Amino acid sequence: MAFRQSLSQRIVTAFVLMSLLVAGAFAVGTVVTVHVVEKRLLSAELGRDLDRLLRMENMDEWRLQPQPDQLFYVSDGPVELAMTEDVAGLDEGFHEVFRGPQSFHAMVREVSGRHYVLLQDQSDFEAREDLMYVVVAVGFIFSLLLAAALGWLLARQVMAPVTRLAHQVRHRDQLLALAPPLAPDYAPDEVGQLAGAFDETLNQLREVLNREQMFTSDVSHELRTPLMVLASSCELLLENPALDERARRQVQRIARASSDMRELVQTFLLLARAQSGQASLAQQATLAQVADELVAQWRAPIETKGLRLDYLSDHSLSTLFNAPFLRAVLGNLLRNAWHYTDSGHIRLSLGADGFVVEDSGEGIPEALRESVFEPFVRVNRERGDGLGLGLSLVKRICEHEGWQIRLQSAQPHGCRFEVRLTSV
Repeated sequence: MAFRQSLSQRIVTAFVLMSLLVAGAFAVGTVVTVHVVEKRLLSAELGRDLDRLLRMENMDEWRLQPQPDQLFYVSDGPVELAMTEDVAGLDEGFHEVFRGPQSFHAMVREVSGRHYVLLQDQSDFEAREDLMYVVVAVGFIFSLLLAAALGWLLARQVMAPVTRLAHQVRHRDQLLALAPPLAPDYAPDEVGQLAGAFDETLNQLREVLNREQMFTSDVSHELRTPLMVLASSCELLLENPALDERARRQVQRIARASSDMRELVQTFLLLARAQSGQASLAQQATLAQVADELVAQWRAPIETKGLRLDYLSDHSLSTLFNAPFLRAVLGNLLRNAWHYTDSGHIRLSLGADGFVVEDSGEGIPEALRESVFEPFVRVNRERGDGLGLGLSLVKRICEHEGWQIRLQSAQPHGCRFEVRLTSV
């Protein structure tokens, strides 16, 4: 995976790289300039000293007196001035001569076929050069540290309004119709333009959410009447003694589907009202109360199918929850387990922080576990019943109420839904 830097890190990196380029060029230029200038100065100074010695020789004054840190050599001269091997082959001009750990600057002149060499110890020069290198290196490192510090401070100042805007946009209340616009809080610069763009996008999202909530509420409200008619018609048909057993089973199936649809519509209506801020004080109940009610409702269908219902309620919560929503979540999970389990058991366990619904059914393939909570996703379409909205509704209610739901595989096969009603 490619390494990605945050905007703050990129600002700091830009400052450091700019300082590295500028300070590096300045340091190299300083070193080269000082080296060239000192070389010319030393060359000129050695040249003057050598000219003085040559004038003394031309005056037949062999009282040559080089400086204490200088050495003088003449080809074909007296023994004390005889050329050494390391300087005998030097061309005319300025040179550097190394003798073990010592180094010298050398000026060579050729006059009338005779070579003259003047050496000067460069220990002091090297000491000054080393000091200059240290100063330049320290200044270079200090400039990099200063650039990093300035970049960090500037990044904080530049990113402060962006970070604030991100927090405002992420706040869930920003999608409410009464949420104030963001742009007036910022200067008319790039961040202000970004805030204005967010305002336009959030307004569009508010309109979409409002239309969705109104549609869900209206559809849920309008569907209740035909569903009631359908349920009452099924009751009347079941009272007719002329129905044979096959027709009676089909009517019971219609009545059961009508009842499930009525509960689903009612839950969607409550959820739409809650999301629009129009929810009235909903009925409150504990987890055990809702679980007892649903176990009593589902025990007969489960056992009629030849399954075993295990209900463990020793350690349940005493906290009050939104009863319709909790009933919808637990009821849909029990219905899902009943629908996809042909043999074995269904187990409902109440715990200190929520509940677990586990079954020994066919399970959910690994490839579908990420999408099973999406609308209209069904694990096995051959079973025919259902629209694939149950788990989607469960997920929406859990997100709305701040609950957590997790899907795992049961052993040796089946599903295990764990719902946590309290935060850790």
